[in-house]
Amino acid sequence: MYGKQTETAIASLSRLAEVYDGGQTRLSASDIAKGRNLQGPFVAKLMTILSQAGIVDGTPGPGGGYALARHPSKIKLYDVFSLFEREDQSNNCPFGGGVCGLGEPCAIHDKLIALQNALADLLHGTTLEDFRRRYQDEGLRPATVNGVPVERRKSYRAPKVGPAGKK
Repeated sequence: MYGKQTETAIASLSRLAEVYDGGQTRLSASDIAKGRNLQGPFVAKLMTILSQAGIVDGTPGPGGGYALARHPSKIKLYDVFSLFEREDQSNNCPFGGGVCGLGEPCAIHDKLIALQNALADLLHGTTLEDFRRRYQDEGLRPATVNGVPVERRKSYRAPKVGPAGKK
């Protein structure tokens, strides 16, 4: 569905949404990474891209850091997804070499359409406000030990399968 850059960018932005207060609170890339158990240099690289895209506002130096550039309700997951992912607009069927819509649909056509629709709903119908609300209004907190998440975040990507279907 999406790659490591998109996943890490969303995780990083979710942390900024949690502390959103109009831009007064700023977190360093290191603070964001620590709060999400991510790699600091990778988060710093993504923050630069997100800043160039106008999603975050970065301030250098002491007292600097990153904050969301606009209210979390104005930032859709799609805004992040579109920075890092290439959308395939083709209608070629991956299981017949033809073009979907001509002849009988392939064996998993309906499932692929349902997956596309679910992803579109998630990306266009979800904003960073969901993270702000759950953290600030509902008190949702990750399980931590000394401020560090207890375990690495689990990926929502498909599991890797080796030979003979073994994980």
